Amino acid sequence: MAPATPHSSGGSSKHSPALSTGERAEYELLRRQASVRHRRVRLFGSCVLLLLTSLLAPLAVVAAWTQDTVTDTDQYVATVAPLASEPAVQDALTDRLTDRVVAQVDVKAVTDSLADTLRQAGKPPRVVDGAESLEAPLRDAVRSTAERVISGVVAGDVFRRAWEGASRRAHTAVVHMLTGEGRGAVGTGEGAVRLDVGEVVDQVRVRLADAGFDKAATAVPDSDRTVTLFQSEQLSKAQDALRLLDVVGVGLPVLTVALAALAVWTAPAHRVMLMATATGVAAMMVLLLVALAVLRRAYLDSVPPAALPPDAAAAVYDTLVHFLRDSARTLLVVAAVTVPVAYLYGPGRAARAARGAAVRATAAAGRALRRGGVDTGATGRLLARHRTGATSGVIVVGALILLFWNHPTVTAVALVLGITSAALIVLAVLAAAAGPARTSTPRTAA
Repeated sequence: MAPATPHSSGGSSKHSPALSTGERAEYELLRRQASVRHRRVRLFGSCVLLLLTSLLAPLAVVAAWTQDTVTDTDQYVATVAPLASEPAVQDALTDRLTDRVVAQVDVKAVTDSLADTLRQAGKPPRVVDGAESLEAPLRDAVRSTAERVISGVVAGDVFRRAWEGASRRAHTAVVHMLTGEGRGAVGTGEGAVRLDVGEVVDQVRVRLADAGFDKAATAVPDSDRTVTLFQSEQLSKAQDALRLLDVVGVGLPVLTVALAALAVWTAPAHRVMLMATATGVAAMMVLLLVALAVLRRAYLDSVPPAALPPDAAAAVYDTLVHFLRDSARTLLVVAAVTVPVAYLYGPGRAARAARGAAVRATAAAGRALRRGGVDTGATGRLLARHRTGATSGVIVVGALILLFWNHPTVTAVALVLGITSAALIVLAVLAAAAGPARTSTPRTAA
Protein backbone atom coordinates (compact mmCIF):
# COMPACT_ATOMS: atom_id res chain seq x y z
CA MET A 1 0.00 0.00 0.00
CA ALA A 2 1.41 3.38 -1.07
CA PRO A 3 2.14 5.87 1.69
CA ALA A 4 -0.32 8.68 2.10
CA THR A 5 0.58 12.08 0.63
CA PRO A 6 -0.71 15.44 1.72
CA HIS A 7 -3.01 15.49 -1.29
CA SER A 8 -4.36 11.94 -0.86
CA SER A 9 -6.06 12.66 2.44
CA GLY A 10 -8.57 15.43 2.94
CA GLY A 11 -7.73 15.81 6.64
CA SER A 12 -3.99 16.03 6.15
CA SER A 13 -4.27 18.64 3.41
CA LYS A 14 -4.92 21.26 6.08
CA HIS A 15 -1.39 20.87 7.53
CA SER A 16 1.89 22.11 6.02
CA PRO A 17 4.40 19.41 5.15
CA ALA A 18 7.26 18.99 7.64
CA LEU A 19 10.60 20.67 6.80
CA SER A 20 13.50 18.49 5.97
CA THR A 21 16.79 18.77 7.81
CA GLY A 22 18.33 20.92 5.07
CA GLU A 23 15.29 23.16 4.84
CA ARG A 24 15.24 23.58 8.61
CA ALA A 25 18.93 24.56 8.62
CA GLU A 26 18.37 27.06 5.80
CA TYR A 27 15.35 28.51 7.64
CA GLU A 28 17.35 28.97 10.85
CA LEU A 29 20.19 30.59 8.90
CA LEU A 30 17.83 33.09 7.24
CA ARG A 31 16.20 33.78 10.59
CA ARG A 32 19.56 34.51 12.23
CA GLN A 33 20.61 36.77 9.35
CA ALA A 34 17.35 38.72 9.58
CA SER A 35 17.80 39.04 13.32
CA VAL A 36 21.36 40.31 12.86
CA ARG A 37 20.22 42.86 10.26
CA HIS A 38 17.44 44.02 12.55
CA ARG A 39 19.85 44.32 15.46
CA ARG A 40 22.31 46.31 13.35
CA VAL A 41 19.58 48.70 12.23
CA ARG A 42 18.47 49.23 15.81
CA LEU A 43 22.07 49.76 16.93
CA PHE A 44 22.74 52.27 14.15
CA GLY A 45 19.54 54.17 14.88
CA SER A 46 20.23 54.30 18.61
CA CYS A 47 23.78 55.54 17.98
CA VAL A 48 22.45 58.35 15.77
CA LEU A 49 19.96 59.30 18.48
CA LEU A 50 22.75 59.17 21.06
CA LEU A 51 24.86 61.54 18.97
CA LEU A 52 21.98 63.98 18.54
CA THR A 53 21.22 63.84 22.27
CA SER A 54 24.82 64.59 23.19
CA LEU A 55 25.07 67.49 20.75
CA LEU A 56 21.77 69.04 21.78
CA ALA A 57 22.22 68.61 25.55
CA PRO A 58 24.30 71.79 26.16
CA LEU A 59 22.13 73.80 23.76
CA ALA A 60 19.04 72.60 25.61
CA VAL A 61 20.48 73.78 28.94
CA VAL A 62 21.31 77.20 27.50
CA ALA A 63 17.87 77.43 25.85
CA ALA A 64 16.15 76.61 29.15
CA TRP A 65 18.25 79.29 30.90
CA THR A 66 17.41 81.87 28.24
CA GLN A 67 13.71 81.07 28.26
CA ASP A 68 13.56 81.10 32.05
CA THR A 69 15.36 84.43 32.30
CA VAL A 70 13.22 86.09 29.63
CA THR A 71 9.75 84.89 30.65
CA ASP A 72 9.90 84.41 34.43
CA THR A 73 9.91 87.77 36.18
CA ASP A 74 10.41 86.31 39.65
CA GLN A 75 13.40 84.26 38.52
CA TYR A 76 14.94 87.27 36.81
CA VAL A 77 14.56 89.44 39.91
CA ALA A 78 15.98 86.65 42.07
CA THR A 79 18.93 86.41 39.67
CA VAL A 80 19.91 90.08 39.55
CA ALA A 81 18.90 91.05 43.10
CA PRO A 82 22.25 89.92 44.65
CA LEU A 83 24.07 92.43 42.45
CA ALA A 84 22.70 95.24 44.62
CA SER A 85 24.54 93.77 47.62
CA GLU A 86 27.71 92.80 45.77
CA PRO A 87 30.59 94.89 47.22
CA ALA A 88 32.44 95.04 43.91
CA VAL A 89 29.39 96.40 42.10
CA GLN A 90 28.63 98.85 44.92
CA ASP A 91 32.22 100.12 44.88
CA ALA A 92 32.19 100.52 41.09
CA LEU A 93 28.94 102.48 41.17
CA THR A 94 30.09 104.61 44.11
CA ASP A 95 33.42 105.45 42.47
CA ARG A 96 31.72 106.30 39.18
CA LEU A 97 29.21 108.70 40.75
CA THR A 98 31.83 110.19 43.05
CA ASP A 99 34.11 110.94 40.10
CA ARG A 100 31.23 112.69 38.34
CA VAL A 101 30.45 114.85 41.36
CA VAL A 102 34.10 115.81 41.95
CA ALA A 103 34.60 116.53 38.25
CA GLN A 104 31.69 118.97 38.27
CA VAL A 105 32.94 120.90 41.32
CA ASP A 106 35.53 123.52 40.28
CA VAL A 107 37.69 123.45 43.38
CA LYS A 108 40.48 125.48 41.74
CA ALA A 109 38.06 128.30 40.99
CA VAL A 110 37.06 128.38 44.66
CA THR A 111 40.66 128.58 45.92
CA ASP A 112 41.60 131.16 43.27
CA SER A 113 38.63 133.30 44.25
CA LEU A 114 39.62 133.04 47.91
CA ALA A 115 43.23 133.96 47.11
CA ASP A 116 42.11 136.98 45.05
CA THR A 117 39.86 138.14 47.87
CA LEU A 118 42.69 137.88 50.40
CA ARG A 119 45.10 139.63 48.05
CA GLN A 120 42.69 142.51 47.50
CA ALA A 121 42.20 142.74 51.25
CA GLY A 122 45.93 143.32 51.61
CA LYS A 123 46.73 140.12 53.40
CA PRO A 124 50.33 138.98 53.59
CA PRO A 125 51.64 136.84 50.70
CA ARG A 126 52.07 133.92 53.09
CA VAL A 127 48.33 133.92 53.75
CA VAL A 128 47.51 134.24 50.04
CA ASP A 129 49.83 131.34 49.18
CA GLY A 130 48.24 129.29 51.93
CA ALA A 131 44.80 129.87 50.41
CA GLU A 132 46.04 128.71 47.02
CA SER A 133 47.49 125.56 48.59
CA LEU A 134 44.05 124.61 49.87
CA GLU A 135 43.06 123.17 46.48
CA ALA A 136 44.21 119.60 47.18
CA PRO A 137 42.77 119.35 50.73
CA LEU A 138 39.51 120.92 49.57
CA ARG A 139 39.26 118.51 46.64
CA ASP A 140 39.88 115.58 49.00
CA ALA A 141 37.20 116.90 51.35
CA VAL A 142 34.70 117.16 48.50
CA ARG A 143 35.53 113.61 47.38
CA SER A 144 35.33 112.25 50.91
CA THR A 145 31.96 113.88 51.51
CA ALA A 146 30.53 112.80 48.16
CA GLU A 147 31.85 109.26 48.55
CA ARG A 148 30.38 108.95 52.05
CA VAL A 149 26.97 110.16 50.93
CA ILE A 150 26.90 108.08 47.74
CA SER A 151 28.12 104.89 49.45
CA GLY A 152 25.42 105.36 52.06
CA VAL A 153 22.81 105.43 49.30
CA VAL A 154 24.25 102.51 47.35
CA ALA A 155 24.88 100.25 50.37
CA GLY A 156 21.59 100.96 52.14
CA ASP A 157 18.42 98.91 52.26
CA VAL A 158 16.58 101.63 50.39
CA PHE A 159 18.82 101.13 47.36
CA ARG A 160 18.44 97.34 47.46
CA ARG A 161 14.65 97.65 47.56
CA ALA A 162 14.77 100.22 44.78
CA TRP A 163 17.03 97.91 42.76
CA GLU A 164 14.62 95.00 43.06
CA GLY A 165 11.62 97.18 42.31
CA ALA A 166 13.27 98.69 39.25
CA SER A 167 14.33 95.23 38.08
CA ARG A 168 10.78 93.96 38.36
CA ARG A 169 9.27 96.98 36.63
CA ALA A 170 11.88 96.91 33.89
CA HIS A 171 11.73 93.17 33.26
CA THR A 172 11.21 93.80 29.56
CA ALA A 173 14.79 95.07 29.52
CA VAL A 174 15.94 91.45 29.81
CA VAL A 175 14.70 90.90 26.28
CA HIS A 176 16.70 93.92 25.23
CA MET A 177 19.81 92.64 26.99
CA LEU A 178 19.59 89.13 25.50
CA THR A 179 18.24 89.84 22.03
CA GLY A 180 18.97 93.53 21.40
CA GLU A 181 15.25 94.26 20.98
CA GLY A 182 12.97 96.40 23.09
CA ARG A 183 13.86 99.12 25.59
CA GLY A 184 14.10 99.42 29.35
CA ALA A 185 16.29 100.29 32.31
CA VAL A 186 18.99 98.03 30.90
CA GLY A 187 20.11 99.21 27.47
CA THR A 188 22.40 97.76 24.83
CA GLY A 189 24.26 99.48 22.10
CA GLU A 190 27.75 99.58 20.59
CA GLY A 191 28.65 96.27 22.23
CA ALA A 192 27.66 97.29 25.75
CA VAL A 193 24.94 96.73 28.31
CA ARG A 194 24.29 99.84 30.39
CA LEU A 195 22.31 100.21 33.59
CA ASP A 196 20.21 103.34 34.02
CA VAL A 197 21.10 104.78 37.45
CA GLY A 198 18.86 107.82 37.21
CA GLU A 199 17.01 106.93 40.42
CA VAL A 200 20.30 106.53 42.25
CA VAL A 201 21.48 109.93 41.01
CA ASP A 202 18.27 111.53 42.27
CA GLN A 203 18.74 109.94 45.70
CA VAL A 204 22.36 111.12 45.81
CA ARG A 205 21.24 114.66 45.06
CA VAL A 206 18.73 114.58 47.91
CA ARG A 207 21.32 113.20 50.35
CA LEU A 208 23.94 115.80 49.35
CA ALA A 209 21.41 118.60 49.77
CA ASP A 210 20.38 117.25 53.18
CA ALA A 211 24.05 117.22 54.21
CA GLY A 212 24.35 120.92 53.33
CA PHE A 213 26.17 120.52 50.00
CA ASP A 214 23.61 122.17 47.74
CA LYS A 215 26.16 123.15 45.10
CA ALA A 216 27.58 119.63 44.97
CA ALA A 217 24.04 118.25 44.63
CA THR A 218 23.26 120.51 41.68
CA ALA A 219 26.63 119.62 40.14
CA VAL A 220 25.62 116.00 39.54
CA PRO A 221 25.22 115.88 35.74
CA ASP A 222 21.97 115.04 33.96
CA SER A 223 23.57 114.23 30.64
CA ASP A 224 25.00 110.82 31.56
CA ARG A 225 22.88 108.79 33.95
CA THR A 226 24.10 105.31 32.91
CA VAL A 227 26.81 103.00 34.16
CA THR A 228 28.30 100.29 31.96
CA LEU A 229 27.21 96.95 33.33
CA PHE A 230 28.39 94.63 30.56
CA GLN A 231 30.65 95.44 27.64
CA SER A 232 32.00 93.24 24.89
CA GLU A 233 32.64 93.63 21.17
CA GLN A 234 31.12 90.16 20.67
CA LEU A 235 27.79 91.13 22.27
CA SER A 236 25.98 91.40 18.93
CA LYS A 237 27.02 87.86 18.00
CA ALA A 238 25.91 86.56 21.39
CA GLN A 239 22.57 88.33 20.95
CA ASP A 240 21.98 86.51 17.65
CA ALA A 241 22.65 83.11 19.24
CA LEU A 242 20.53 83.86 22.32
CA ARG A 243 17.70 85.15 20.14
CA LEU A 244 17.62 81.77 18.36
CA LEU A 245 17.69 79.87 21.64
CA ASP A 246 14.90 82.08 22.97
CA VAL A 247 12.78 81.14 19.95
CA VAL A 248 13.20 77.39 20.44
CA GLY A 249 12.58 77.88 24.16
CA VAL A 250 11.18 74.87 26.00
CA GLY A 251 10.93 72.81 22.82
CA LEU A 252 14.65 72.04 22.62
CA PRO A 253 14.96 70.55 26.14
CA VAL A 254 11.84 68.44 25.56
CA LEU A 255 13.21 67.26 22.20
CA THR A 256 16.54 66.36 23.80
CA VAL A 257 14.86 64.27 26.52
CA ALA A 258 12.70 62.53 23.90
CA LEU A 259 15.75 61.70 21.77
CA ALA A 260 17.55 60.28 24.81
CA ALA A 261 14.55 58.09 25.67
CA LEU A 262 14.29 56.88 22.05
CA ALA A 263 18.01 56.08 22.00
CA VAL A 264 17.64 53.84 25.05
CA TRP A 265 14.40 52.26 23.81
CA THR A 266 15.61 51.42 20.28
CA ALA A 267 18.99 50.04 21.38
CA PRO A 268 19.35 46.23 21.48
CA ALA A 269 20.91 46.54 24.96
CA HIS A 270 18.84 49.15 26.84
CA ARG A 271 21.03 49.24 29.93
CA VAL A 272 24.25 49.70 27.96
CA MET A 273 22.71 52.50 25.90
CA LEU A 274 21.48 54.17 29.10
CA MET A 275 25.04 54.16 30.38
CA ALA A 276 26.31 55.50 27.04
CA THR A 277 23.70 58.27 26.98
CA ALA A 278 24.51 59.31 30.54
CA THR A 279 28.22 59.32 29.71
CA GLY A 280 27.64 61.47 26.62
CA VAL A 281 25.50 63.98 28.53
CA ALA A 282 28.07 64.14 31.33
CA ALA A 283 30.87 64.80 28.84
CA MET A 284 28.88 67.59 27.18
CA MET A 285 28.10 69.17 30.56
CA VAL A 286 31.83 69.19 31.33
CA LEU A 287 32.43 70.89 27.98
CA LEU A 288 29.70 73.43 28.76
CA LEU A 289 31.27 74.25 32.13
CA VAL A 290 34.68 74.62 30.46
CA ALA A 291 33.12 76.88 27.81
CA LEU A 292 31.58 79.06 30.52
CA ALA A 293 34.97 79.38 32.22
CA VAL A 294 36.65 80.28 28.91
CA LEU A 295 33.93 82.81 28.09
CA ARG A 296 34.35 84.31 31.56
CA ARG A 297 38.04 84.90 30.97
CA ALA A 298 37.40 86.26 27.46
CA TYR A 299 34.71 88.58 28.80
CA LEU A 300 36.90 89.91 31.60
CA ASP A 301 39.72 90.53 29.12
CA SER A 302 37.38 92.40 26.75
CA VAL A 303 35.93 94.79 29.34
CA PRO A 304 37.98 97.99 29.69
CA PRO A 305 38.81 98.65 33.37
CA ALA A 306 37.69 102.24 32.89
CA ALA A 307 34.19 101.03 31.96
CA LEU A 308 33.88 98.36 34.65
CA PRO A 309 36.49 97.15 37.19
CA PRO A 310 37.51 93.49 36.80
CA ASP A 311 36.05 92.41 40.15
CA ALA A 312 32.71 94.06 39.35
CA ALA A 313 32.70 92.56 35.85
CA ALA A 314 33.36 89.12 37.34
CA ALA A 315 30.50 89.57 39.82
CA VAL A 316 28.09 90.57 37.04
CA TYR A 317 29.06 87.62 34.84
CA ASP A 318 28.87 85.10 37.67
CA THR A 319 25.46 86.39 38.72
CA LEU A 320 23.98 86.28 35.23
CA VAL A 321 25.17 82.72 34.50
CA HIS A 322 24.55 81.39 38.02
CA PHE A 323 21.47 79.37 37.05
CA LEU A 324 23.12 78.15 33.84
CA ARG A 325 26.19 76.93 35.71
CA ASP A 326 24.10 75.25 38.40
CA SER A 327 21.98 73.49 35.76
CA ALA A 328 25.07 72.11 34.03
CA ARG A 329 26.52 70.89 37.32
CA THR A 330 23.23 69.26 38.30
CA LEU A 331 22.93 67.38 35.00
CA LEU A 332 26.57 66.34 35.33
CA VAL A 333 25.90 64.84 38.77
CA VAL A 334 22.68 63.10 37.60
CA ALA A 335 24.48 61.59 34.63
CA ALA A 336 27.45 60.56 36.78
CA VAL A 337 25.10 58.80 39.22
CA THR A 338 23.14 57.10 36.42
CA VAL A 339 26.18 55.29 35.01
CA PRO A 340 27.12 53.24 38.14
CA VAL A 341 23.46 52.61 39.02
CA ALA A 342 22.81 51.18 35.55
CA TYR A 343 25.98 49.10 35.81
CA LEU A 344 24.89 47.63 39.14
CA TYR A 345 21.78 46.25 37.44
CA GLY A 346 23.89 44.41 34.86
CA PRO A 347 25.40 40.92 34.72
CA GLY A 348 28.97 41.96 35.52
CA ARG A 349 30.89 40.18 38.24
CA ALA A 350 31.29 43.33 40.35
CA ALA A 351 27.59 44.15 39.91
CA ARG A 352 26.54 40.65 40.99
CA ALA A 353 28.86 40.82 43.98
CA ALA A 354 27.49 44.22 45.03
CA ARG A 355 23.89 43.04 44.69
CA GLY A 356 24.67 39.88 46.61
CA ALA A 357 26.29 41.84 49.43
CA ALA A 358 23.26 44.17 49.61
CA VAL A 359 20.85 41.22 49.73
CA ARG A 360 22.84 39.52 52.47
CA ALA A 361 23.06 42.73 54.51
CA THR A 362 19.33 43.49 54.29
CA ALA A 363 18.46 39.84 54.99
CA ALA A 364 20.63 39.89 58.11
CA ALA A 365 18.96 43.11 59.26
CA GLY A 366 15.53 41.61 58.62
CA ARG A 367 16.35 38.45 60.61
CA ALA A 368 17.63 40.61 63.46
CA LEU A 369 14.33 42.49 63.51
CA ARG A 370 12.37 39.26 63.49
CA ARG A 371 14.41 37.89 66.38
CA GLY A 372 13.68 41.11 68.22
CA GLY A 373 9.96 40.50 67.88
CA VAL A 374 9.27 42.65 64.80
CA ASP A 375 7.43 40.62 62.18
CA THR A 376 6.22 42.54 59.10
CA GLY A 377 3.83 39.69 58.29
CA ALA A 378 1.72 39.88 55.16
CA THR A 379 3.10 43.31 54.21
CA GLY A 380 6.65 42.03 54.26
CA ARG A 381 5.73 38.93 52.27
CA LEU A 382 3.96 41.14 49.71
CA LEU A 383 7.08 43.28 49.36
CA ALA A 384 9.20 40.16 48.99
CA ARG A 385 6.97 38.79 46.20
CA HIS A 386 6.95 42.12 44.36
CA ARG A 387 10.48 43.23 45.10
CA THR A 388 11.20 44.29 41.51
CA GLY A 389 8.03 46.34 41.22
CA ALA A 390 8.57 48.06 44.56
CA THR A 391 12.17 48.90 43.69
CA SER A 392 11.18 50.27 40.28
CA GLY A 393 8.39 52.33 41.84
CA VAL A 394 10.74 54.00 44.32
CA ILE A 395 13.26 54.81 41.58
CA VAL A 396 10.54 56.24 39.32
CA VAL A 397 9.22 58.42 42.15
CA GLY A 398 12.72 59.76 42.83
CA ALA A 399 13.22 60.52 39.14
CA LEU A 400 9.86 62.33 38.94
CA ILE A 401 10.72 64.43 41.99
CA LEU A 402 13.91 65.61 40.29
CA LEU A 403 12.07 66.15 36.99
CA PHE A 404 9.44 68.41 38.53
CA TRP A 405 11.80 70.13 41.01
CA ASN A 406 12.01 73.83 40.16
CA HIS A 407 15.68 74.55 39.41
CA PRO A 408 17.23 71.51 41.12
CA THR A 409 20.77 71.91 42.40
CA VAL A 410 23.52 69.44 43.23
CA THR A 411 22.32 69.52 46.83
CA ALA A 412 18.79 68.62 45.71
CA VAL A 413 20.14 65.69 43.68
CA ALA A 414 22.12 64.44 46.66
CA LEU A 415 19.05 64.78 48.90
CA VAL A 416 16.75 62.87 46.53
CA LEU A 417 19.41 60.21 45.96
CA GLY A 418 19.88 59.74 49.71
CA ILE A 419 16.14 59.50 50.38
CA THR A 420 15.65 57.06 47.49
CA SER A 421 18.51 54.85 48.68
CA ALA A 422 17.17 54.89 52.24
CA ALA A 423 13.68 53.96 51.00
CA LEU A 424 15.09 51.01 49.02
CA ILE A 425 17.00 49.77 52.06
CA VAL A 426 13.94 50.06 54.29
CA LEU A 427 11.77 48.14 51.83
CA ALA A 428 14.38 45.38 51.55
CA VAL A 429 14.68 45.07 55.33
CA LEU A 430 10.89 45.00 55.76
CA ALA A 431 10.63 42.25 53.16
CA ALA A 432 13.35 40.24 54.92
CA ALA A 433 11.69 40.68 58.33
CA ALA A 434 8.52 38.83 57.28
CA GLY A 435 8.04 35.47 58.92
CA PRO A 436 6.59 32.39 57.17
CA ALA A 437 2.86 32.42 56.47
CA ARG A 438 0.79 30.59 59.06
CA THR A 439 -1.21 27.65 57.72
CA SER A 440 -4.47 26.84 59.45
CA THR A 441 -5.14 23.12 60.09
CA PRO A 442 -8.73 22.00 59.40
CA ARG A 443 -10.71 20.77 62.39
CA THR A 444 -11.81 17.08 62.41
CA ALA A 445 -15.26 16.04 63.55
CA ALA A 446 -15.35 14.27 66.92
